[in-house]
Amino acid sequence: MIIIGEKINGTIPVVKEAIEKRDAAYIADRAIKQTTAGANFIDVCASTAPEHEIETLKWLMDVVQDATDTPLSIDSPNPRVIEAVFKYAQKPGVINSISEEGDKCEVLLPLLEGNTWEVVGLTCDNNGIPNDLETKVNITKTMVEKAAKYGITPDRIHIDPCVMALSTDHNALLNFVEEIRTIKALFPQIHVTGAISNISFGLPIRTLINQTAMSYALQAGMDSAVLDPMNLDMMGTIFAANALLGQDKHCRKYSKAYRTGQIGSIKKDLRKP
Repeated sequence: MIIIGEKINGTIPVVKEAIEKRDAAYIADRAIKQTTAGANFIDVCASTAPEHEIETLKWLMDVVQDATDTPLSIDSPNPRVIEAVFKYAQKPGVINSISEEGDKCEVLLPLLEGNTWEVVGLTCDNNGIPNDLETKVNITKTMVEKAAKYGITPDRIHIDPCVMALSTDHNALLNFVEEIRTIKALFPQIHVTGAISNISFGLPIRTLINQTAMSYALQAGMDSAVLDPMNLDMMGTIFAANALLGQDKHCRKYSKAYRTGQIGSIKKDLRKP
C-alpha cells in the first residue's frame, strides 16, 4: 500500500496557522511523524491566497525536505504553481494532480518526461466529477494516452476515481469499487488512489465508515491512498486487510507493524495493563 501523507495542508487550521507564522519546527515535526508512521510520500499543499501560493509552497517544500528524506507529493489545484516550484524538489516524488480539467495535463505531464516522477490523475473534467463509470473510465484512458506521449507508463500513474459521499449517494462505495476494478482490469499496472475519508462526509462516527470502506476498496484493488499515516486505526485496517487478502505472507508485515507501534494502541489493546 502506497501512503501519501495528508497532514501538511493549509486547509487544516493548525497547519494554516503554522504557515502564517512560518513555524518551520511545527511543519518539520509533522513531516517526521508521518515518515515514522510509514508515509511513502509527504503531501505539501499551501492552500493560501493565489498571489502567495508559489512562495508558500516552496517554503513548505524546503522545510519538509530539510526534515526528512521522504519524497514529496507537490499538491495544488493550479498547475502553474506546481510548474513553478517543481525545480525545488530534491528528488522524484508525486505531482498532485492532473485531470481533464483545463490544461492541467498539457502543463504538468511534460515535467515528468525522462525521469521517475509519478502523478495523481483525477477522473474529472471541465464538467466536474462525473457520476457514471463510463465517463470516468474514458477520462482515465485519455490521461493514460496523454501520459504515454511523454514516456510515462501506467505504473507511474495514480488514478483517483473521486469517491463520493455516502450521505448523498447510497451507492457511493459500490460505485467506487466498480470503478477500481474496471480501471485495474484495463491497466493492471496502474495505481488506484484516493482520499477514502470523503465517503463519510456528513455522517456520524466517520472513522467507522472510513475503515470499513477502506477494507472494501483494498479488496477491489486500491493500492494507494491519501490519508493520515498517524491514524493507528486506519493503518491497522490496511495491514489487517492486506493480511486477510493473502498479500502478507505469514502475516509478517502485520506482526511487524504491531511490534513497532504502527498499528494498535496501548489504551485499546486489552492484553496490556
